[in-house]
Order: sequence, then structure tokens, then C-alpha cells
Amino acid sequence: MQLKKQNIERDGSGTITLFPEEPEDMWHAYNLIAVNDLLRASAVRRVTTESSTGSTKSERVHVILTIRVTGLDFDPQAGQLHVSGKVTEQNKWVTVGSFHTLDLELRRDFTLEKKDGWDSVALDVVREAIKQDKEGVVPAVVMQEGMANICLITEHQTILKQRVETGIPKKRSGRSADHDKGMVKFYEVLLETLKRHVDLSLPRPLLLASPGFTAAGFKKYIVDEATRKGEKTIMLNRNNFLVVHSSSGHLHSLNEVLKSSEVLSQLKDTKYARETRFMDEFMTLLRLDDGRAWYGPMEVEKAVEKSAVGRGGGVLLINNSLFRSQEIGVRKRWVALVDKVKEEGGEARILSADHESGKRLEGLGGIAAILTFPLEDLDEDDEEPVENGGNQETPI
Repeated sequence: MQLKKQNIERDGSGTITLFPEEPEDMWHAYNLIAVNDLLRASAVRRVTTESSTGSTKSERVHVILTIRVTGLDFDPQAGQLHVSGKVTEQNKWVTVGSFHTLDLELRRDFTLEKKDGWDSVALDVVREAIKQDKEGVVPAVVMQEGMANICLITEHQTILKQRVETGIPKKRSGRSADHDKGMVKFYEVLLETLKRHVDLSLPRPLLLASPGFTAAGFKKYIVDEATRKGEKTIMLNRNNFLVVHSSSGHLHSLNEVLKSSEVLSQLKDTKYARETRFMDEFMTLLRLDDGRAWYGPMEVEKAVEKSAVGRGGGVLLINNSLFRSQEIGVRKRWVALVDKVKEEGGEARILSADHESGKRLEGLGGIAAILTFPLEDLDEDDEEPVENGGNQETPI
């Protein structure tokens, strides 16, 4: 993502113009654009005109539209982002108040103005999006006999690129030839499909996961085919092909794969792996029940108020989904929490709900904290009990 122009005032008002260059940038745009924001981008409208003789002509025209956002639809597999809203600026082809959907595309810039101004979390998303030293994509194949899911693990999300399925005859006593032929055909189709989505010559990990020996057999097939065809770069890269165990070939099994020690050692410097370590540390402390791990909005806010999530190892874990609230008061609540933790020297990690670590956090209410010192009874209500059965006169 390129930052084309930034015009932000001290009060947070103003606009930012961005230029998406790769599919991952659409994910950043999806997390940046919110309902009620003003979005300006190019669009194509079909316009019907009538001549003086009464004949009509329909044509497609390119226009620049500004809309007040009412909804977003993001397809992570295709990298497509559709933003709908009401037109706010009239021109020759559209009227104010009419509805339109802007299809944000790669290599076409867009300008965004936040309805309630640019807060620290929104600006962090922009800084993250325009980083040049982005961490690499790690491909993974989760498989079992006759089925495989080809995925790309990016810094921010896991994308399913394609599912492969072929029929394989069952093994029968004394007649395993048909089964073996079926496996070879499965590996052949899987490798052809994998090559369309992944460059196997790049010096990076390729995760191959399965129950039993399916993944190991596929790795051997890749190396054998590369040797037969003289694909030297793939042969040299074979030590990066990591075979790990999974309970099945279904996509959800990727979660257990990404938590395995072999995989984490390969991905130890990635943003995803760091967040996974934080979640693992949190769960360990939670099991110890020593007052250093708390989750839930009320409990975490109390811990931050008591400066227990600051310098010396304090970590706030919060899901990015909490910042998508249409209520500005809700978003400001979480932004203020993130800012306070950072001001006090703690670490604030905004986890992606599209990664395994974010899904684990979602099960805890979307927010948790590792404390620098133990606190007790954060889950108790602070309200004072009302005397006289709650019957009190209201002062005038």
C-alpha cells in the first residue's frame, strides 16, 4: 500500500489517500473503512440517455464518487472489497442520496475521511498497511487421503486459496495397486494446483500437514518430480518443506498445526507467531490462577486503571473486531484503553480475528491482559449495596 496524500489536522479531522498494490492491502482497507466514513473513489455507472427524437442510449461511464459508507463486503480469497453507501456529492451522472457500491481495486487510489476523526488505532492501521518491510507469506497444505486445502498464511490472515479433492479406492487385502495409483493421481493434481498458487523455489517454509503419512508422501512426490524434471531450485529448497502432524485434512486443523513447536520455530519472527506466544503465555497464566491473567471488558479495564498492564511485561490483547463497532462511544472506549496501556509502557496487541490467535481471544470475549503484578477479585461488582431495600428518595 502506498500513502499518496495525508491531510490530517491536530483534532484528527482530514483525509488520507491510499494506493493499494497487492491483495493484502484490501484486508487493511477493510479494517480501516468503517460505517459512516466518507469514501471517495472511481466507479463505473451505466447511464441511459434520451435524445431529442426519443431514442435512448445506454453506456458505461467512469466517474469519481463520494459516498457515506453504510456497509462493507470483503472476500479475502479473491481479495475483493465492495463498499456500499449513499452518494454525498452530486455530479452529472448521479444525484445526492442515491445508493452506490464502490468496488475498490488494486492500483486505483481511494480517499478516506473518518466521520469522527482519525484516532490512534486507525492511524496505526495506516502505518501497518504502508510498511515496506512486510513479513513474507508462508504457504501451507493441510491434507488427508483424497483431500487437501491450500492456504497462504500472511502477516494478518489465513487465506484459503483452493480445495483439492480426488477419489481414491480403498485398500483391500492383497489389492493395494488401485489405492496406490489413486494416491499418485491425487499427488499429481495437488502439485499442479499448488504450483499455480505458490512458488516452490522461494527459500521459505512450506508447511505440509496430515494425519498418518500422507504429507510425508506428498513431500517425497514433490522432490521426486523436481528431480525428474531437473527443477534445481525446488530441489535445493526441499529442506524448507516441513512435514507436521494434523488430526485431519480439514481447514480447521491448521490451527493445531500453527501451534506445534516445529512450526513456531520456523515462524518465530513473524507477527503471527509473536501473537500466538502471547496467547499461549496468557493461557498458561490463566491455568495457574495466580491473578496475573484476566479476560473480559470489565476485568481488563479495571486492571488497566490500576496500572497493572504497564511497563515490566504488561500486555493487552484485543481483537480488531471490537474496533468495527458502529457506535463511536464503543470504539473510543477501546482506543482509550490501547492508548493508556502504551502510555504506561505496556504492550498493546490488536489481534486479527482471521488468525487462530484472534479466534482463541474471541472465545474469551475479544479482550484479555497479562498483568505485571497479580490482582484479585477484578470480576466482582464494585457497586455499593443499596440500604433500606433499595427504597431511597431521589433528591430534587
